[in-house]
Amino acid sequence: MSFKEVVDQMGRKVSFSFPPKRIISLVPSQTEYLLDIDAPLVGRTKFCIHPKDRIGDIPIIGGTKNFRFEKIRELYPDLIIGNKEENYQEGIEALAEDFPVWMSDIFTLDDAYDMMRSLGDICQLGEQSNKIVAACTSAMEKVQGKHAGTAIYLMWYNPWMAAGKNTFIDHLLHHLGYENIIKEARYPELSPEAIEALHPDHVLLSSEPFPFKEKHVLEAKSRWPKATIQLVDGELFSWYGSRLSAWK
Repeated sequence: MSFKEVVDQMGRKVSFSFPPKRIISLVPSQTEYLLDIDAPLVGRTKFCIHPKDRIGDIPIIGGTKNFRFEKIRELYPDLIIGNKEENYQEGIEALAEDFPVWMSDIFTLDDAYDMMRSLGDICQLGEQSNKIVAACTSAMEKVQGKHAGTAIYLMWYNPWMAAGKNTFIDHLLHHLGYENIIKEARYPELSPEAIEALHPDHVLLSSEPFPFKEKHVLEAKSRWPKATIQLVDGELFSWYGSRLSAWK
């Protein structure tokens, strides 16, 4: 058995048996990508739901912020793939005591492409990885700058929460041509009055993590009648793996 040492996107050195044969993914978008390149996935979270035709038989190891450690041990992973934002620090640190854990840290499209190429190299699936990165790059180039105006991307209801600075969503909004007028970092809570005071041209209601529906569109229109209100696919805006190729 050979071993390989790499540096992940958090600057951590990770040593693992190479190529890995039993991978657990703790992040939905990275799970989808790993299956798309035919990586040997043996575990996933309950939120890892794509690709639908291949995910069903893969054991669930809990949620992204609530791992079932006994189940993970039963699966004997030789590599675990996580993400700094989507997973919880205590859980990752506990896993890293017993298993190699490779962490992504993604704020930009370039970070996403780097993650995909790195995992392709780790799995010795570089050819498949390069095809997906090329498809994602092409799709994102076609939609660059297609939109305009100020925008607020809402992802939670009661309280209203928006995507702010230092997030992948903020970067993607800018790439699409929007001006994200939320200046706070991360995911601040906002009152309806605060949103109204910002006078957004567009209010985007995400399908996840809160599942906004048409009734919320009607409420938003009554609260902010001067803005264009739109339901958007949260997976397109926040999944930074092969899902990026679905942009049109």
